[in-house]
Amino acid sequence: MRLVVPLLASLIGLCPAVVQAQPVPAAVTMDPPADKRNPPTLYSFALPTHGVNINAVLLTAAGPGPHPTVLLLHGFPGNEQNLDLAQAIRRDGWNVLTLHYRGSWGSPGDFTFTHVREGAAAALAWLRHPSPDAAKAIDKDRIVVVGHSMGGWAAAFTGASDPGLLATAVISPAPINARPDVSRAALVKSLDENMGATAGMHALVATPDGLANEVTAAGESFDFTKAKGGLSQHPLLVVTSDDGLAFAGEALGSALRAGGKTDITQVHMATDHSYSDHRIALETTVLQWLETLPGGAKAAAFG
Repeated sequence: MRLVVPLLASLIGLCPAVVQAQPVPAAVTMDPPADKRNPPTLYSFALPTHGVNINAVLLTAAGPGPHPTVLLLHGFPGNEQNLDLAQAIRRDGWNVLTLHYRGSWGSPGDFTFTHVREGAAAALAWLRHPSPDAAKAIDKDRIVVVGHSMGGWAAAFTGASDPGLLATAVISPAPINARPDVSRAALVKSLDENMGATAGMHALVATPDGLANEVTAAGESFDFTKAKGGLSQHPLLVVTSDDGLAFAGEALGSALRAGGKTDITQVHMATDHSYSDHRIALETTVLQWLETLPGGAKAAAFG
């Protein structure tokens, strides 16, 4: 995702601690033994949100359920979907629900940033009231939201609005809000460059000008650093990289710490926005954090 990255990279200082070498969990590098009674499954379905059905996939973990579940939200436009991370999380005993927002990658409807947040909320509602054939796999009381880039922006708001979540994680969260140091022309240009990366972005409401208008009109309501609520009440993981956006994740952590929150894990990796040469490190960080959560999961196959 290039959204506002080149605009801000030269304007900020990066100061989070660099990730230390960690033991790689078995779930990152090994397939678990086959479980013929309770095999892992791929359940594709149409997720209802505001009158349309968007594309969604639930990866269920092996072993008898119910399992805790991660709602995994991709960025803009979604070229990096973190499906390797999804599979590692599943091997570690978690279900993973991933989706394509309205108006993107074949999902019907119009793409807007507001619709991204609504899609995340709809997915969370579905996990709390799943279809009968998926219900036995899902522990409705153990749900974590994880988002990358724009998905991290949406995850922050989702976590803030729902204190009942087990935890929230944001990976290079993108600051999708109007900023005085970013001109409208620069914002439109950056949006246009990202939308041109895939034919999956429907060009109805989703034009660079239209999205820029949405960001401008939203004002501070799109600033995830001001989203507290539920984020103050459950664990938070913030992962940042050398992509020019680390200031946003740091600002979120600082704002929450100023309010007294202490259960924040912050990790910085010296890599790009897609974590291209730190995929194993990213998976390791997320899995080890998930395993620290109260009521979390550890795949029986890996002890």
